[in-house]
Amino acid sequence: MKNINLENKNILITGVAGFIGSFLAKELFTRTENVKIIGLDNMNDYYDVRLKESRLEELLGCEKFVFVKGDLADKNLIHSVFEQYRPNIVVNLGAQAGVRYSISNPDVYIEGNLIGFYNILEGCRHYPVEHLVYASSSSVYGSNKHVPYSTNDKVDTPVSLYAATKKSNELMAHAYSKLYNIPSTGLRFFTVYGPAGRPDMAYFDFTNKLLNGKTIQIFNYGNCQRDFTYVEDIVEGIVLVMQKAPEKHTGEDGLPIPPYALYNIGNNHPENLLDFVQILQEELIRAEILPKDYNFEMHKKLVAMQPGDVPITYADTSALERDYGFKPSTPLREGLRKFVEWYKEFYLNKEKE
Repeated sequence: MKNINLENKNILITGVAGFIGSFLAKELFTRTENVKIIGLDNMNDYYDVRLKESRLEELLGCEKFVFVKGDLADKNLIHSVFEQYRPNIVVNLGAQAGVRYSISNPDVYIEGNLIGFYNILEGCRHYPVEHLVYASSSSVYGSNKHVPYSTNDKVDTPVSLYAATKKSNELMAHAYSKLYNIPSTGLRFFTVYGPAGRPDMAYFDFTNKLLNGKTIQIFNYGNCQRDFTYVEDIVEGIVLVMQKAPEKHTGEDGLPIPPYALYNIGNNHPENLLDFVQILQEELIRAEILPKDYNFEMHKKLVAMQPGDVPITYADTSALERDYGFKPSTPLREGLRKFVEWYKEFYLNKEKE
């Protein structure tokens, strides 16, 4: 692997107003000297735009931050960003997220996740970069029966279009790495959660519904397990990966192997959905968002599995530990407590002011 010093570098982060993108940009400014970040985001209304605006506002005060509003699918725009800023490192986090949304809105996934990623690869091809790091997803494992999920597992049976687009990104990156010698690393994220997260994620959606006296639906009758990964652990992993790029080398058969790598980033500890809901309840009471006598049983409903869902996600993180000496470790209660405290401040305390 080739070591990369992030100091004095131009870094392009797509999806910069998103959950992970905004955390990453802030972390890079905190720990890196003279880094310049070019942030791209289309600020769409897939979820509450106020959240995106709030995340972006924190970054706009940074002297070395440049914001570009636009779509990944706009080839001319992406070309002009590469032409003007000549990024040394690209972190592609911009994508249309969500498994269930992809069932009813396939167009936006093709545009953002396939055409958009193609445009990023073309930018890296024509304006060579030191490293392309891009977000993949645990959803590529589909109905994989082998646990924990390993990047060596065959992933040819996606159960959602979203998963199919993410697997396609990995294939496209591999082809571009081989053809044009672009160092690229894909990261399969596992159920990322935390403060200022995505409102379509279960922990956020459940909190909104419980606060409003609505019923939460627990899929597969509670027999689901998720490898919840705290956002700061995800960002720590991304920063470490950015600083080591895969290199082209010769395989055992004498043929060249492209500078391409793929890792899981997960907590390596799946949690039962019912336990997760129990911890969330306790933290909501602790933060006095909900009263001690709140009748949770009245507001819970066990329902069947939804199309596109899988019963378990479980990350094998041994490769990440081997190559980067890193493994996510934030306990679920600690992460949910930080989310609940943020939620109270952002949604409840601000309203009182």
